[in-house]
Amino acid sequence: MQTIRQALKGISGVPVTPYGPDGQIAPALLIPLIQRLAGAGIHNLMAAGNTGEFFSLSMDEIRRVHAITAEAAAGRTLISAAVGRSLVEAKALARDAIAVGCGAIMSHHPMDPFASPAAQVDYFLALADASTVPVIAYVRTDTFAVDDFRRLGAHENIAGVKYASSNLMLLADVIRSTEDLDTIWVCGLAEAWAPAFYAIGAQGFTSGFVNVFPEVSLAVHAALVQGDYPAARRLINRFAGFEALRTHYRNGSNVTVVKEALAILGTEMGAVRLPGVPKLSTTERAQLETIIAAQTAA
Repeated sequence: MQTIRQALKGISGVPVTPYGPDGQIAPALLIPLIQRLAGAGIHNLMAAGNTGEFFSLSMDEIRRVHAITAEAAAGRTLISAAVGRSLVEAKALARDAIAVGCGAIMSHHPMDPFASPAAQVDYFLALADASTVPVIAYVRTDTFAVDDFRRLGAHENIAGVKYASSNLMLLADVIRSTEDLDTIWVCGLAEAWAPAFYAIGAQGFTSGFVNVFPEVSLAVHAALVQGDYPAARRLINRFAGFEALRTHYRNGSNVTVVKEALAILGTEMGAVRLPGVPKLSTTERAQLETIIAAQTAA
């Protein structure tokens, strides 16, 4: 548990899922990506997470991504297997991920339109009860009460919470109310939000940008650990345009920008599956090329 929590204080990178010309998962592209991220020193890799197109993958494809990622990392970094959908499916995915060597489980927020907030917390707790490795709860709402967040943090098998809401006043209340717990509250909104999260007591952050320039993400993390917020902000400002492009189409281009950035750098990762944006417009692609050129030259 302490090893997992230490990793959560670092960067939780979410690798993209590459596809070949046939549209199927391409291990020949995924393996070197994982090896590069692990070799760079990224603390935690969330296999088949949102940047990995979790909701566009079949259950068998998710299992395959988990297995490929765990094998490619070869113990050099923590692999947290993304699970979700129905609780039955989440438990089954978790069991299989653990069997292939994943060291933690990252549970996606239960997205049922008829779910109650308290019952969504119960979903996380039930998964934590069933898992034989620590669980990270991925919360994408500010509808949970502070007491419900405390229930998450107090569970003996929940290592941390990936908090992906911009309601920082709520998170501040949660952190104040759980100071007696060891739970790690992780910035789930990537580098741009990380300084604000750190300022109220969160630790670590998630990143899709890490697929492209892991060394920049690591520099942001080092600055935040040192409390050097101006240095962190200067680094983040250098790729603000990259993150802005990812928000287009109500975040529909989130993964598209990452994949096309890798293609610009020489590694074609395949199109993003529907309902994501398969391809950037000509104007957006030109903007991305300018951003990548500037980042490369920096």
